[in-house]
Amino acid sequence: MTTSLSLSDVRVGDELPALDVPLTASIIVGGAIASRDFTPVHHDRSAANAQGLNDVFMNILTTNGYVGRYVTDWAGIDARIKGLAIKLGTPNLPGDTMKMRGKVLEKADDGTIVVEVVGKNSWGNHVEGKVTVALPTGA
Repeated sequence: MTTSLSLSDVRVGDELPALDVPLTASIIVGGAIASRDFTPVHHDRSAANAQGLNDVFMNILTTNGYVGRYVTDWAGIDARIKGLAIKLGTPNLPGDTMKMRGKVLEKADDGTIVVEVVGKNSWGNHVEGKVTVALPTGA
């Protein structure tokens, strides 16, 4: 989005547009390396196999990035993340899809909103969280 939502554009209960993220080994390995997470299970299939999974799996920093991107892509370029809290569940593995969904939970006069975000894959919830975002107050 090249413009931004203002506080007056948003209502409690508004749902964010769905975002489906196809998961590939390149996305998972690239996210781990970009966030300087060199833990082998995020880039080495044999290390992931030794931990009981059939492939590499997404690290928390990559997940965190997708949660932030999901909310700011919806809110626009002037939105600022003020807080983000997530909880991981099932792993994200190559060949699956993470289905991001969100809903506005709170709206404050100071220009902030709280958005609940859930990212599901075929195993269940990969991530659940809340993102506090400052929006322009607008007219």
